[in-house]
Amino acid sequence: MHGLLRRLFAPRWQHPNAEVRRQALHRLDPDHREQRQALASLAQDPDSDIQLAALLALDDLEGLMAAYPAHQNDMAWQEALCQRLSGQQGQTGLGQREALAERIDDTKILNALVHKGDNLNLRLTALARLTDERDLIEHACHNGVAAVRHQAADRIVSQEGLKQLLKQARRDRQVVRMAKDRLQERRADAEWKEAQQQKRETLLQQLERHAQSTWEPLYGGRLRHLQREWDQLSQSPDPDQEARYHQAVLACRKTLHDHETHEQARQQNNQQREATDQTREQLLEGLEETLEGLRLGSGLTSQDIDSLRAQRQLLGQRWQQLSDVHPPSDSIRQRYTQALKEYEACIEAWQRWQRVSAELEQALADADHSAISSLLDQCRWPDTLTMPTLARQAQEALDTTHETADTQTDAQSLSAYSNDLDTFEQLLERGAFKSASRLHQRLKPRIEALKDDDARPLKARLKQLGAQLAELRDWRGFVAGPKREQLCASIEVLADDQHMAEPALDRHHRQLVKEWKSLGDAAADRELSARFRAASDRIHERLAPWRERLTQQREANLRAREALCEQLETLLAQPAQDADPDVLREIRDKARQQWRHHSPVPREQAEAIGRRFGRARHQLQSLIDTRAEHIADQKKALISSVQALHQDERPLAERIEDAKQLQQQWRQLGRAPKGEEQTLWKAFRHECDQLFARRDAHKQEQLAQQQRQLDSLQALVDEMDSWQPQDASDHAKLDAFIEQATRLEPLPRSRRSEGMQRRLSGIIRARRERLNRLEVAGTVTAWQQLTPLIEAHLRADQRRLVDEQADTVDAQAVLGETSLKAPFEQAHHQRNQRRMEGLPNAHEANLKDQLARLRVHLSLLAMGRVHQQDEPLRLAIQVERLNEGLQKERSRAQEVSEVLADLIALGPMPRSLWDQEVDELDELLTRLAQTPTP
Repeated sequence: MHGLLRRLFAPRWQHPNAEVRRQALHRLDPDHREQRQALASLAQDPDSDIQLAALLALDDLEGLMAAYPAHQNDMAWQEALCQRLSGQQGQTGLGQREALAERIDDTKILNALVHKGDNLNLRLTALARLTDERDLIEHACHNGVAAVRHQAADRIVSQEGLKQLLKQARRDRQVVRMAKDRLQERRADAEWKEAQQQKRETLLQQLERHAQSTWEPLYGGRLRHLQREWDQLSQSPDPDQEARYHQAVLACRKTLHDHETHEQARQQNNQQREATDQTREQLLEGLEETLEGLRLGSGLTSQDIDSLRAQRQLLGQRWQQLSDVHPPSDSIRQRYTQALKEYEACIEAWQRWQRVSAELEQALADADHSAISSLLDQCRWPDTLTMPTLARQAQEALDTTHETADTQTDAQSLSAYSNDLDTFEQLLERGAFKSASRLHQRLKPRIEALKDDDARPLKARLKQLGAQLAELRDWRGFVAGPKREQLCASIEVLADDQHMAEPALDRHHRQLVKEWKSLGDAAADRELSARFRAASDRIHERLAPWRERLTQQREANLRAREALCEQLETLLAQPAQDADPDVLREIRDKARQQWRHHSPVPREQAEAIGRRFGRARHQLQSLIDTRAEHIADQKKALISSVQALHQDERPLAERIEDAKQLQQQWRQLGRAPKGEEQTLWKAFRHECDQLFARRDAHKQEQLAQQQRQLDSLQALVDEMDSWQPQDASDHAKLDAFIEQATRLEPLPRSRRSEGMQRRLSGIIRARRERLNRLEVAGTVTAWQQLTPLIEAHLRADQRRLVDEQADTVDAQAVLGETSLKAPFEQAHHQRNQRRMEGLPNAHEANLKDQLARLRVHLSLLAMGRVHQQDEPLRLAIQVERLNEGLQKERSRAQEVSEVLADLIALGPMPRSLWDQEVDELDELLTRLAQTPTP
């Protein structure tokens, strides 16, 4: 069919014209299936009104919801959707409407549902979709359903929202109560949080102060207490507080760790010191036991002397090494010195014996008793030292020749043998087997050779002690046998251990060798000795490379110590005259640390380099003491200088500055000798404190003076405030007040003084204003009193203008006893003089301009404004006033007086011109007398 025909016979709801389709839509019945399909087609119409009408006719809420986003700005769509969802129109069920309401995000639709919904659940569902607090406040205050109001009020949490809710919610007391309770709860929470925050801040400050303090026995307990207090706070800290807390705790733990490290180092140092003292004690006891054995032996041999020398060399090397680590105590040092003296005496005696031994042997063979006696005298063998066998034989040969002294000698021998037996018994009690065995070997042949009956107790006692010695020998053998087997097994295990570090291997090896040697000849066994020696040789072979490295390290340490000694000697060779003793002390301490660091050194050079370092350190300490004494003298001079400042006549401020400079000089100086520094500092600080105390007293006196000054000014201000000028002549009293206030200046800088100065300035300004007003009023009054004189001048002017006969006005005759002020009197004479002069052309016009000028001037002084037509005159007068103000300062009363004087001097004045202006002039003068000074 042709298109035109098709359009002619088409249904009207398909007509191209939208208005036709709209009319056809209203005639469609949704209950008929075909017409309902037509309505469904119109629901997709491009015209929004037709689409909305079709959806409403179909009662299709789902379709309306689906199409709404494209027409959400159309009020008709909004109203239709609200009515359908709220149940006001349509037949859609409640469940479907609630489900659709849960999908809506448009605030306007949701607010409409909360207000107009036909069911409580529908309203609450829409309310749950609202998020803006302003909408919630609106519903909580103005919704018609109580449950909705309460639900909305329950969702308001901000403080501003609660305050607004409390102001607007007047119809529901429960909402008001909820808002009040919520606000009080928030305030309580805020106060609680503030208290928690304040407590955290207090704990943080305590913890930070604790972190900066030094360690004490209760340091850790206080830290744990503060941590417990911090953990007990329920309010979470802010990030800044958390960072400060962790930083303070780390600082406290660092202090504890430093103290623990220091304590561990101290304990290790003490343990090392104890081990060093124990090793030193063992070495010293070994030398003392050897020397004692030489005194108690049967005969001194060269082997004994060689062993003594080797032991002395070992002791010296080990003593130096141990002293570098820890210095010995005084008692140990005295024992060491005494042992060295005994050693030197023994070596010197042995050297003397070596020089005479050959000759003594020849003299003994020749039986030359005189030569024997002479050689023994040259030897000077000590009585406390066991004599060599040859020397003893020579002494016995000499003893046999002295028959006369046999009895006395025997008595002396018995006493000496008894003392020797006492010593023998003491050695047995101590368990000193070697020394006791030597003494027994020496005493046994001598005591058994005695023939007297008095020697029987000595022989019995010697026999008894010999039995104890044999028992001790057997016991040593009984103990030493298993000990030797154990040492052999231990050293073989040690030699087979390939994983032990070389230092530990060497230490264990030395310990085993030392224990083996300590057994001596007890339970000696050749097979065990061979096994022990073979294992020891294997350990020596294994340790050879390590010992080579150790030797190289010792050589390097020796070179470093020599370089250190050279540096100290170079420093001491040319010391600076102004060397700081603190720097020298630091050099000394660092040199000591480096000396200890470069350890060990070769044994051969250890003693020599040690003596060299000791000399350098002693010289450095002497230099430190010298410089410290010099600094002490300088500090004493500073103390004298501070003491002299007390007697100085200069101002205290200058003396305080000198004292501060002396304090700065004190800080720049080093430290005086230990013990004297604190004494000098206390004396210096005491003198400075006295000077500063005088400064503080002076400041207090100044403050008191300033306080009295402020009190005086306060009284003056109060007096000025209560005084009100009553006459213009009270200027003198105001000037007196100002002079008194000037004498009280300068005032101290403070809020009180600034406030009083502002108040004083305001009072002076107010009083000046009142005086100026009184003076202006007085000037106006004086002018008003001159009314008869002005009238006389006007009559004289009128006569002059009419018949040109000039006459003068006598003010005294007109005013009587009333006196004229100086400017008015001068103006009066000028008026008379002008009347007597000739009248220029345009006289009246000039008078009119001058009179208008004076009127405008008075208007400016009285009201501050003029008429629009007088604006040019106002500008000219203001410029003139500014120019005159730059040259001289005039008060308002003076300016009024000058204007009035000019008004009096203005003439000859026509009566008509004066009558035109006189009323306005009187009004301006009246206003001027009442107007305050601008």
